This record gives sequence, C-alpha cells and structure tokens, in this order.
Amino acid sequence: MLLKTILSFVLAVGPAAAPATPDIPVAELHGRLTALADGRDITAGLIHVRNGTRQWSDAVGVRDLASGAPAVAGGHFRIGSVTKTFAATVVLQLADEGRLALDDPIERHLPGVVPDGGRVTVRHVLQHTSGLHDYMSEPGYSTNRWRADARFDDYTPSQLLKVAFAEGPDFENPGESWHYSNTNYVVAGLLIEKLTGRPYGDEVTRRILRPLHLTHTSVPGHRSSLPVPHARGYEPLPTTPPSIVDATEMDPSLDWAAGEMVSTTRDLTTFVTALLDGRLTSQASFTEMRRMREAVPLFRYGLGLQEFAIPCATGPKPVWGHTGQLIGYLTVAFTDGKGKSLTLSLNPHERDPSTEAVVSMATAVFC
Repeated sequence: MLLKTILSFVLAVGPAAAPATPDIPVAELHGRLTALADGRDITAGLIHVRNGTRQWSDAVGVRDLASGAPAVAGGHFRIGSVTKTFAATVVLQLADEGRLALDDPIERHLPGVVPDGGRVTVRHVLQHTSGLHDYMSEPGYSTNRWRADARFDDYTPSQLLKVAFAEGPDFENPGESWHYSNTNYVVAGLLIEKLTGRPYGDEVTRRILRPLHLTHTSVPGHRSSLPVPHARGYEPLPTTPPSIVDATEMDPSLDWAAGEMVSTTRDLTTFVTALLDGRLTSQASFTEMRRMREAVPLFRYGLGLQEFAIPCATGPKPVWGHTGQLIGYLTVAFTDGKGKSLTLSLNPHERDPSTEAVVSMATAVFC
C-alpha cells in the first residue's frame, strides 16, 4: 500500500482562518493545494506543518462532491501504510522490554505460523526483507482497488496469511533482497498479540495513542465508517464515459496491522515528531529503526520507517516517516528530526496528484 505518486515519485484546526505564520510558507502551500483541487487532481487536501513550536493546519476542496461542503483541516482519513510505523514502534518497545530480540527467528515466538520461520527474523519482517509474498498482490485482495460490495467483507489475519503463503516466498533467502509486502505486518501484528496477550490495536492505543494524547487516531477493526468530520474518498473507474465511485466506507480488516488505522494530520505530525525525537523507544531501538537499506530508487527503508531525500537547492535533505494509500486516500507523514514536520492527506479526484506536486510541498517545508 505504498503511495502511488511517490513510487512513480474553510477551517483550520484552532483559528477560523489560516494566519500568516513565520517560518512556515503558508501562502505557497495553500496555493499548491488549491491548484490541485482546481485541476481536479484532488477533491480535498488536508495539511499540517510544524516548525519548532509553530504549527499550521489548512484544508482545501470539499468534504463530498454532492454537497460541496468545504473540507475541514481537522478531518479524519485512512492513513494506510503509515499504520506500519505504529506497529513497528510497538515491536521495538517489546524489544526494549526484553520480550524479543530483533534477530530472533519468528518461529521462536509464533511457532508453525510462518513457513521456514526459523530463518525469517523479526528484523526481516519489519524491514520487508523476509521474502514473504504480499497477499495484496493477489486478485481481489488489494484495498487500493475498487472491490464493489466485496469491500465490506470481513477477514482474519490467518485468512490473509493463508493467501500469502499459498504462493511461496518472493525470494529464497531472507535478508538477501528487499520487497515490500503487507504480509510482513500481519505477522508483526500477530507477534504483538502473542507477546502481550492483547489485540495489537489495544497495544497501539495503550503504548502510543494515549501517552501522546492522539485522541483523533483510532484502530477501527471491522468498523466501515469514518469518524466525523471527514472528507469522502473517491476512485475514478476506467469506464466509458469515465465514472467516479465513492469508496469511503469499507471494512478495513483486509489491511489489519499493515494499514487499517485512521487519524488526522495534526495527530500524525505529533506521532512522527515524537518518534524521531526518540520519545517512544530506547536509543538503541531507535538506532536500529533508522538503520536503512536500499529499497527503491526514491527511498530507503528501516524498521517500519522510510527515508526520503528531499531535493533542496543546497543538496538532498533526509526526512523520515511513511507514506500510505487506501482507495480514496493518500497520506504523507515526514519529519526531518530537527523540528520540521509535514503531514498531507490527499483525496484523489480524476487522477492521482503528481509526484512533482507532492515533492514541491515537501521542498517548501524542509528546504
């Protein structure tokens, strides 16, 4: 569930209008978001930027195409694969507590669950180097595709693993290569549950959401609706003539620990900032989380964490976080670890927003 645009790379929260904010390029960012809405690239765009103690939120576009009501900057949205960073953080906290080691074989903690689990380690799973086949690559199992009424089907983690393991591994030797696979984070979710005796979502809530006061972030389970307010998510279909369907409501259990969570731009900014400030794990675990390996040309991957190089005039600037995609919703959550953070939620309209549009906003914030 990686953000497609990166792979191919009105009401503010608080005040009623977005004021001029020193050190944050408010006018430029608002203009770029507005251009995407005017060009029918997005139906809604939400943004939150932090620079030190200064914060700014904004929203452009509409909550839904039928009413045309303005989008709300504090609106909820599906964060997709940014969920993986939450799950990885909990696993690293368990490592800090001595309940596992990153180089433990999965078989030690989940006996009989993963084929050849004696060679697949916790690190392999968190870093997508396990070789475990991605169940979402199978027809009908991707939440990036329109599934009509099937989007309300319920799934269990064991069902998802059965689909994945029926295909065999994507490469033979764990650790030899990198391949993005949502299956890894289904395994990570099960690992959390086995070691704690509680649902993985309860552990995310107990260990991250409550301590950081992320009151607008949730783990929905089988709940198909989104909290209010929210902008509706749409998907263009390749029909003749072209048509757009409302994909907002769905049972997110097909994503589970790989991508089911719901949040807001302000909450995600708080999360990635706290993570990169080292407030959620020990320094040792944080170092391991940021131990990156080459993934695809546009980013490197650590343990549930992506590293991007923002093209600044003075040279590339590294930022960390994660991107996410579920049908109707695209998410970007980045921080430079030095006080600047950017979170975007974009609802595609007639097409996905371009790579250049996303990068230009990141450049405006971080360069």
